Amino acid sequence: MCERHTTTSTLDETRGAGRPGPFRPCEPAEVRRAVEQAIAERCRSTGTPCDRDALSDAQLVASELTTNAILHGGGVTDFHVDLVGRGVRVCVSDRSDRPPVTRPPVDRHGRRRVGGRGWPIVCRLARDVQVSGLPSGGKCVSAVVPLP
Repeated sequence: MCERHTTTSTLDETRGAGRPGPFRPCEPAEVRRAVEQAIAERCRSTGTPCDRDALSDAQLVASELTTNAILHGGGVTDFHVDLVGRGVRVCVSDRSDRPPVTRPPVDRHGRRRVGGRGWPIVCRLARDVQVSGLPSGGKCVSAVVPLP
């Protein structure tokens, strides 16, 4: 887990609150577009230029969380992106109760593993990474990526 990782058993308060229903992306490209739209909207409303590196980091975090939910969590059950303070929060829910784990890059025989780099990427690029259990089962993983 990330050093900043916490696990709680309550519903993440970023869900619900007037949203018309869960956005269930079929592929990571959809979440990358949603993140880009949210950040572009903020830049337009504040009249400030968008930082391309921060946008890329936020898109990568969203993509990795979504890919992990699809590959290891039984599919995406909810997705939400919102702007909080000086960052963008990405929340991805899935059907699995198991928290993300970091796997060593090599197996016990010293062979390099394929994959297993998504969670470390999320932990490196994001702050305030949380895994919350959902009342109906599954989990919500949220991560805030700083925006300059």
